[in-house]
Amino acid sequence: MSKKYKDSFIVVNEKGLHTRPSTELVKCATTFKSQVMLAYQSYTVNAKSLLGILMLAASRGAKIQVVAEGEDAEEAVKSILNLARNKFNIKY
Repeated sequence: MSKKYKDSFIVVNEKGLHTRPSTELVKCATTFKSQVMLAYQSYTVNAKSLLGILMLAASRGAKIQVVAEGEDAEEAVKSILNLARNKFNIKY
């Protein structure tokens, strides 16, 4: 039985989810076995796909839902939320 876990974060980066924060998000998501999806407005994309995340075109203040399914789903979601809180490790 696979576990499902979800939560959401607000994009706090000044420039939104552009290439650099998206790359950090993909790096984080790919360390987990679970399937990790991001949902924003009418789009749902694979968090392990850089192009998918860029297609969201999420600007600052956007609320992104993170949904993970698999054995390490909760860890995956919490790691991504933590990364988002730290502005995806980007210092402008």
